[in-house]
Amino acid sequence: MQWVFEDNIMKGYSWVLLLAVASMNCFAGFDEGSAAYEAKDYTTALSEFLPLASDGDAKSQAKLGVMYYNGEGLPQNYSQAASWYRKAAEQGNAEAQSYLGDMHIKGDGVAQDYGKAASWFSKAAEQGDSSAQYNLGLMYIKGIGVPKDYSQAASWYRKAAEQGNAFAQTNLGLMYIKGIGVPKDYSQAASWFQKSAEQGDNRSQYLLGLMFNSGEGVEQDYGKGASWLTKSAEQGNAFAQFNLGDMYIKGDGVSKDDNQAFHWFRKSAEQGNAEAQSYLGFMYNRGRGVPQNYSQATDWFRKAAEQGDAYAQYNLGLMYFNGEGLPQNYSQAASWFRKAGTQGHSDSLNNLGLGYEFGQYGAKNLVLAHFFYNLAAVSGDKQNKENRDRITLQLTSAQLNEAQELASKWVINQPLPTFTKTYPSAKKRK
Repeated sequence: MQWVFEDNIMKGYSWVLLLAVASMNCFAGFDEGSAAYEAKDYTTALSEFLPLASDGDAKSQAKLGVMYYNGEGLPQNYSQAASWYRKAAEQGNAEAQSYLGDMHIKGDGVAQDYGKAASWFSKAAEQGDSSAQYNLGLMYIKGIGVPKDYSQAASWYRKAAEQGNAFAQTNLGLMYIKGIGVPKDYSQAASWFQKSAEQGDNRSQYLLGLMFNSGEGVEQDYGKGASWLTKSAEQGNAFAQFNLGDMYIKGDGVSKDDNQAFHWFRKSAEQGNAEAQSYLGFMYNRGRGVPQNYSQATDWFRKAAEQGDAYAQYNLGLMYFNGEGLPQNYSQAASWFRKAGTQGHSDSLNNLGLGYEFGQYGAKNLVLAHFFYNLAAVSGDKQNKENRDRITLQLTSAQLNEAQELASKWVINQPLPTFTKTYPSAKKRK
């Protein structure tokens, strides 16, 4: 019995040794595969990961999923990627769970299913995976795959942010700015933006720059504002590029420099930013930072105007009115003034009033002239008030009542009137 007992012990010990050796070999193979993958030696990486993955090693299965997803060392195949991710995910591998959640969001290799995406993100998030935590927060913000819940979103963003996830830090900062899911707190927002900005996140760099410019959550400092906006702008952030251009044109935090302003406005405008396109049109129109060019001004104003920018619509109207860069056309001028006026742009409303007072946009109509002058006067501009008061003396009681009623009922973004009932039929008041 003694020998049998000892023999059994030795047999057990041998199995332990064998298992240890197998485990060491597994780790060695995975480590070699990982090193090869990092060196972009995908052939060697695949030769290491594939047998391990086939034997059930979850980490190797996850890496194999990555290689199939990216088409590294083998043809890209989302279905195969999902298959390997699932094998690893079902063993509890957080990385694979997170990746599988992402595939269900996008519908890559699997049917798009927000509920399954949320389920896999939850599993990974609960294990501390910061990407999954961030994505789960995003789903709670949008209410996809889970009920919309700002508090839950903030909670998951915070978990990811505290691990250094720059995207989560930015989004958590935005929640503090808006006061959703957390109390509104500009200081907290600035703190999270700072953490993300220092990691190079261009959104946070842009937002932090704005906060230094406004003095919200931080002590106002245009120099720091310009510095952060520059970092963001150099990464291609169109909003940062526009705001940096605005700082150069005003000389806030930087030396006033029309050339630099033009440079940044152009970069932003070429990305489709309407405000930048509008400012670029202005600079071509006035010859600031660039030789005066009405044709270029018209082109940039039109790009912005077609996106709904009221300032550009107004300026395009002026160029039609004056015949600058295109043939003079009062009808086109009125059309663009009307688009801007619908948004409450006071100068456009005033110009519409002038057109109806002097009959430049068709038939003269003093009721409409009063209506537009009245709306323009809301801005507080002295000239607009004088124009309104001048027309008031030329209207009958019925005409004045109609003009005032039209103004009282009109709200921004609603169509502007094109005709009236009382003009010119009624006689002028004495």
